[in-house]
Order: sequence, then C-alpha cells, then structure tokens
Amino acid sequence: MLAPVILAASRSDKMRRFVSAAPGTKQVVARFIAGESVNDVVPIVQDLAARGLEVTLDVVGEDITTVEQSYAARDAYLELIGRLKDLGLGARAEMSVKLSMFGQSLENGHELALANVRPVVAAAAEIGTTVTLDAEDHTTLDSMFAIHEELRKDFPQTGCVIQAYLFRTKDDARRLAAAGSRVRIVKGAYKEPASVAIQDKPEIDKAYVRIVKILMDGEGYPMIGSHDPRLISISQELARRAGRKLDEYEFQMLYGIRSEEQNRLAAEGHRMRVYTAYGTDWYGYFMRRLAEKPANLLFFVRSILTKG
Repeated sequence: MLAPVILAASRSDKMRRFVSAAPGTKQVVARFIAGESVNDVVPIVQDLAARGLEVTLDVVGEDITTVEQSYAARDAYLELIGRLKDLGLGARAEMSVKLSMFGQSLENGHELALANVRPVVAAAAEIGTTVTLDAEDHTTLDSMFAIHEELRKDFPQTGCVIQAYLFRTKDDARRLAAAGSRVRIVKGAYKEPASVAIQDKPEIDKAYVRIVKILMDGEGYPMIGSHDPRLISISQELARRAGRKLDEYEFQMLYGIRSEEQNRLAAEGHRMRVYTAYGTDWYGYFMRRLAEKPANLLFFVRSILTKG
C-alpha cells in the first residue's frame, strides 16, 4: 500500500526538499492549492460563490516550531477575515483551522492554541461566519475537543472534525450529535497505528456510514466530507430517512477534486462547500492529498516525468 509510505514522507524534511524542487511539482500543487496569498484566493472564492458553492478556507502551514509562528498564523486568518468582510463574502465562506498551526504542539500548547484561535473565531462571528477545528493525528484530539467545547460557550456555531478510521470516533460522534454542534466527518488522512485506527479501507467505509447515521439521527449539523459517490449517495439516503431538509446538512469536497460533482450537488439544492487551501507551506497538506487517492500520485509522477 502506497498511502502509509506517502504519509510517512509527509513528515520527512528530505522528501520535502525533493518534492519542492521537482520540475512538475508546481503544476500539480496548483491543482490542490488555490494560491499563496489572500490576493490569490479571493477571486476563487468569488467564482465559487457565483456558482452557488460555499467555501471553507484553510491557510496551510501546520508544521510550526516557534510561538512567533503561531502568532503569524493567527494574524493570517485575521487578515483573511478582514478581506472577506470588505467583499461581503462572510455568509459564503467559513474558515478551517489546524490547532497545531496555532501552537498546540509547543510548550503550554493547549493554552497557546486556545488564546490564538479565540480572536479568529470572534472575528469570524462578527462578519456572520464561523470556524471549524480540523482533526489532526490522534495524539492531538483530546486537546482539540476541549478547545472546541470551550469556544462553543461563546460561539456555539464553532465546528469540529471527526475521522471515521479512529476507534474512538463512534463515541465522539454520539457526544457531538447530542450537543447540536456542527460536525464534519472524514475518513482520516494521517498515518495512525493499528492500536487506534482501522487499517482496512472497506472497514473504514463501513465505519464512515455508521458515523454518518449517528450524525444524521442526532441534533447537530452534519458536514459530509467525501468525494466517494457511493458514500455521498448513502449519506443522502440516511438524511432522507432521518427527515432532514436539504439545508440541515451539507457536503464538502476539496478544491480541485470532482468539480463537476460539486456543481451537480449544488444544482440539486444541496449545500456544497469547497475546502480551499492556500499559502506557501503547502507540503504536508499536498502529501496527504496524494496519499488519499492513487490517481493523484500517478498524476504527480506523470507531471515530473514530462517536465523533467
């Protein structure tokens, strides 16, 4: 299986340098990363909104090592929110944040990440939008969920992400569904040991369906993060059985993947949100996209061979 190898490579500085220097990298990165700056991403948000799509924006760069970098991450999101406000796009675009980028892995990281993310969540609320806390590897989740719970005291619309391949997720889903929060369900894109995560892809798919059912039957707002046609169809059926209207859940897909399907779902009246990443520190995010689907890796290798 290639995915574990690629995910291991996502943590390698040597592979980071190699991939960054490869002749075809820029072409492939552009497929998944909307640009390097706010100026690059704003026209894309405007275009997606004009096509009836909603957006969640991710400033990439979770691999920080200093407190000063965590402040810079906070400020990057505040700059983004300011631009969305000026353009009147707050109702169509939310933010996704990785708490590692806000200092979670540093000394006193839990408190630092909470202090950094709070003003971002507050600023988002002021322009009529919200923030979703992305899930990272399993060692960070207790801190993430605690921060999520704390933020929801003042900003109840704050969302979070759960990952189907983790054994713990069924219990997390039940707790979050009962709480009435916004919950994105994804399969999971980190290299996790067999002691905490399902390793077999068909079993991950089954777990995904079980968790979607919990969310659809609950009181929260499910956000279905998947490009899999079968899982999308099953999620639609589970929503119908739960008596949910089209505005009581949404689908989410990554920028650059299955754009025609995104447009189709939006045209059918579904809320369709495009996860749109931008920034200069794209390596970790990019490698996880390669690991998720073999076709992405083949596309990358073909680009290197033709450009080399």
